[in-house]
Amino acid sequence: MIPMLFGAERSAPLKALFLGAHCDDIEIGCGGTILRLREWYPNLEMRWMVFSSTDERRAETQNAAARFGIDDTEEAVRIERFRDGYLPYEGAAVKEAMHRQSRDFAPHVVFTHFREDRHQDHRVVSDLTWNAFRDHLIFEYEIPKWDGDLGCPNFFVPLDDAHVASKLAIIEEEYPSQATKGSFALEAFRGLMAIRGLESKSRGGYAEAFYCRKIVGGMDAAIAR
Repeated sequence: MIPMLFGAERSAPLKALFLGAHCDDIEIGCGGTILRLREWYPNLEMRWMVFSSTDERRAETQNAAARFGIDDTEEAVRIERFRDGYLPYEGAAVKEAMHRQSRDFAPHVVFTHFREDRHQDHRVVSDLTWNAFRDHLIFEYEIPKWDGDLGCPNFFVPLDDAHVASKLAIIEEEYPSQATKGSFALEAFRGLMAIRGLESKSRGGYAEAFYCRKIVGGMDAAIAR
């Protein structure tokens, strides 16, 4: 079991892995939480893994990751080149890539896609996360889009105006290739954070929300199994 410690133990090292099917998924789903983790954990070590990309989007992700505080190395930001929309049909290779990541980095906490996300690529990444990381605390993030698949999350990370502004600025400035797409809606992203802030009574007025299927622990630790 790998513990994630809260409260007085924030000085301890924390290793966090962020998984995304596409190049902007991590930023949209948990960019604010990344900013929060950097504040809360001075010894935070982060890794990103993205499964589908093009040369253009790869460069965008590397730039965005750097602004979120990820080291600018291939080890820290791993970007695969699987075809967008076809991850279910490349399952064996995607699974092998996921397992390589699990062998190379042992995180305390993993952030991945929501299990009930209706996008086929997102679901594959979520399912394989639970296949490759069986001894970890896993949080599933949400992404608003036309599918209408938002649910009732059970874990909230409070954010304030500064976190939201920083997150949205990075997304807007570092992903110009997505600017004309209907699903790339900054006000929708802000609105969802406002709704989750309302639901969690966040003092800052905003929050990002996650789904945690299994959590085991006492008052000072949360351990996924």
